[in-house]
Amino acid sequence: MTILKYKIDVIKYIVITLLSLSVIFGVMTLDPIAQDLTYHQFKDQRTLLGLPNFLNVVTNLPFLLVGLAGLYSILKTHRMKLIPELKIAYSFFFCGVSLIAFGSAYYHLSPANGTLLWDRLPMTFAFMALLSILIAEFISLRVAQLLFLPLVAFGVFSVFYWQYTEGNGEGDLRLYILVQFLTVLLIPFILLLFNSRFSHTSGYWLLLSAYIIAKIFEYFDTTVHNNILILSGHSLKHLLAALGIFFLLKSYNNRELIN
Repeated sequence: MTILKYKIDVIKYIVITLLSLSVIFGVMTLDPIAQDLTYHQFKDQRTLLGLPNFLNVVTNLPFLLVGLAGLYSILKTHRMKLIPELKIAYSFFFCGVSLIAFGSAYYHLSPANGTLLWDRLPMTFAFMALLSILIAEFISLRVAQLLFLPLVAFGVFSVFYWQYTEGNGEGDLRLYILVQFLTVLLIPFILLLFNSRFSHTSGYWLLLSAYIIAKIFEYFDTTVHNNILILSGHSLKHLLAALGIFFLLKSYNNRELIN
């Protein structure tokens, strides 16, 4: 039985490794992907209280609230159940979430490639920290410790690389796409293939579901705005993504160590 379990574990590691390498190879064989400038043309451009694009700006507030709540739970109340050896990754994740509020609000005040840099930068903190946390909780703490700093560094590099290539007249989003797409793609495979050290893994499923729904609303920004009127798809994207992180935080605070 021990030998069988070992063989099964090896197969799981091979699946995750091959999946990751396949995605990386697939994305990097694509031609450079420049930023579509129509992305900045959000449907809801209403000015309220002197703020342009008011609702796209203020709907970032939940990121700040849930991010600070996470940091408070880690650093002050110590309520969050985490892996002590990787406390920095959990802190980095919620710090990144908090900074998204400022970066995204700044971007939406004046949407352009230059301000988009500050929207994307804290998102890479959150994505790469989250990937490290998943690896630690489900696969290997040692591997997560080794990968945490390189992953964060790669995330930061992906944003500045995109900005650099845009400045040279041929933008290339491929590395930044990897930061988001690979993390999102790996989440369900990690959850299904491996066992967590903790209970309440449903928080990750809720986060993933909220993120996917948020991206759908983002894609249908104009359609949602035309039918809902009060909020656009992009504003709802902010709220849904923050809600997913809230669900994750709640699960972190309620779970127990089981393995």
